[in-house]
Amino acid sequence: MKKLFFLFSLILFISCDDSEQRKQEPVNSEPATNAKNDSIQNFGIVIHGGAGTILKENMSDSLEQAYKAKLEEAIKTGHEILANGGTALEAVQRTINVMEDSPLFNSAKGAVFTNEGKNELDASIMDGKTLNAGAVAGVTNVKNPINLAYEVMVNSEHVLLSGKGAEQFAKEQGLEIVDPEYFYTENRFRAMERARERDKEKNNKTAFYDPFIKDEKFGTVGCAALDKDGNLAAGTSTGGMSNKKYNRIGDAPIIGAGTYANNKTVAISSTGWGEYFIRGVVAYDISAMMEYKGVSLKEATHEVIQNKLPELGGDGGIIAIDHKGNVSMEFNTAGMYRATMNAKGELEIGIFGK
Repeated sequence: MKKLFFLFSLILFISCDDSEQRKQEPVNSEPATNAKNDSIQNFGIVIHGGAGTILKENMSDSLEQAYKAKLEEAIKTGHEILANGGTALEAVQRTINVMEDSPLFNSAKGAVFTNEGKNELDASIMDGKTLNAGAVAGVTNVKNPINLAYEVMVNSEHVLLSGKGAEQFAKEQGLEIVDPEYFYTENRFRAMERARERDKEKNNKTAFYDPFIKDEKFGTVGCAALDKDGNLAAGTSTGGMSNKKYNRIGDAPIIGAGTYANNKTVAISSTGWGEYFIRGVVAYDISAMMEYKGVSLKEATHEVIQNKLPELGGDGGIIAIDHKGNVSMEFNTAGMYRATMNAKGELEIGIFGK
């Protein structure tokens, strides 16, 4: 009996000692912590300022430097927001604001003119986390159309507003309204006049059948971003096509064509001949290839921009960032104004061909 009591006491002592030792040992949560830190540090941003026949021999050194400086200013604006823990949506909006306020790009301040001598502005933005989106088309007095697209997304039950109704909504949301003269730039006005003359020479055929149309759509701006929380967003803003008629609307305000974002796959902004981007549903097509076929961002963007889009007869490009932070700046034209920055702060800027 004494032997049994001694054995029981020994077992109890060893068990308690082992339990106490486990309490005192630190819990090793290093792998989980590292995984979380890796995830939240993985962010990036990519932008474009339009694609087309952009040749070095046709651009002065001073103009080239001006474009590069503005692209750098824009992308650093968004990168700083992301680095400080801001959202992809905020980074996209503020980055595009920088380009909208510059006369260098076909967006807001530097927008092209319609055949009637007006500036009609389009924009869209999309949240990859919720798939919510907002867009506007044909606005004429909103200083920053991308801001209006954002308000449509968060403060209305709609996705796309146009014309006078969109402008009324902008006033109700307290956005900055400007005189249409604000958008006037001499070079854009001259471009419209030259396009008008070509119309006359072709017996008043519409600009949609003019071979020069490909050179009348430079400068659409766009941004795609991945934030530290793993959320994607994309936005696009444009003045459309120079000398456009009949209140023409391109791909920029069309979700799935000019803009798309989905946390499962990718955030994309398009630039180019909008009719073909609409017909090819280019931005969504890239996302769908990634989601349903399991192809990489590089493979999907190359297939759509280098093969599928040209087969339709379209040209242009896209900028994109996927949910892992991989970036693509794919175009089938001579050049595309573009820039990207990653979590390490590495900056890449380009204008001409690859």
